Amino acid sequence: MATVEQRVDKLEEALMRLVYIQQKTEMEIQELKKEMKAFKDEMLEFKDEMRAFKDEMKDFKDEMLNFKDEMKAFKDEMRAFKDEMLDFKNEMKDFKDEMRDFKDEMLEFKNEMRDFKNETRREVRRINKQWGELANKMGTIVEDIVFPAVRPILKKYFGCEPDMLMRNIERRSGERTQEWDVIALCGDRLFMIEAKSTPRPEHIQQVKDKAQELRDFFPEYKDKDIVLIMASLSFKDDFIRRLTEEGIYAMAYREWEFMDLLNFEDLN
Repeated sequence: MATVEQRVDKLEEALMRLVYIQQKTEMEIQELKKEMKAFKDEMLEFKDEMRAFKDEMKDFKDEMLNFKDEMKAFKDEMRAFKDEMLDFKNEMKDFKDEMRDFKDEMLEFKNEMRDFKNETRREVRRINKQWGELANKMGTIVEDIVFPAVRPILKKYFGCEPDMLMRNIERRSGERTQEWDVIALCGDRLFMIEAKSTPRPEHIQQVKDKAQELRDFFPEYKDKDIVLIMASLSFKDDFIRRLTEEGIYAMAYREWEFMDLLNFEDLN
C-alpha cells in the first residue's frame, strides 16, 4: 500500500502534468488565435480581391456588351457596304455595257467619217480637176488658181510674208515690152511665178529667159536673188525632173487636193 509521500509525489506529478498541459494548450490556443487572425486577414484581403475582381468582371461584362453592340453595328455596316458594293457592281456592269455600245457607235461613226472623208477627198479632186480644166479653157489659170496659192506657199516653204505681190505685170524698157504672170518680193528674194496651162519643154527655157530680163525691167530689184517657179494644174513626173535639173520649182495640185511645190525637197 502506497505511502502518503508516494501519493503526494504522484499528486504533484499529476499537477505538474496538468499545468504543463494547460500551458501547452494555452500556447496552442494563442498560436491558433494568431493563425485565425492571419486567416481572417487573408480572408478579408481575399474578400477585397474578390470585390475588385467582381468589379473588374462587371467592367469586362460592360465592355463585352459594348463590344457586342459595336460588332452588331459593324456587322450592319458591313451588310450595308455589301449591298452598296453589289449595287455598284451592277452599275459598273451597266456602265460597261453602255461603254461597249458607245464604243460600237463610235467605231461605226469613225467608219462613216472615214467614208465621208474619202468621198469628200474624191469630190474635191473631181471639182479641182474640173475647175482646172475649165480654167484652162477660159484662160484664167493665174487669177483663179495659182495667184491665191502663192502667199501661203511662200510662207510655208520659205518662211516669208510677201512685201509685194503682183500679177499680170507688164513693163516697157525702151522698145521692148515684157509680161510676167506673178511676181512676189520677200526680203532679199524675188519670186517669179510663170503659169502654163499645158507645160511643154520649150517653156523651161522661156522661163529662164524671162528671169534674165527681169533685172533689166526691174532695176530696183537687181540685187535680189531670183527664185523661179513654174505653175500649172499638173505636171508629168519626167517634166518635174527636168524642172528640178534646171533649178525651177514645180507648183501644181498635189493629188488634185491642194496647190503645192512638188519638188521642193529635191531642190533643197
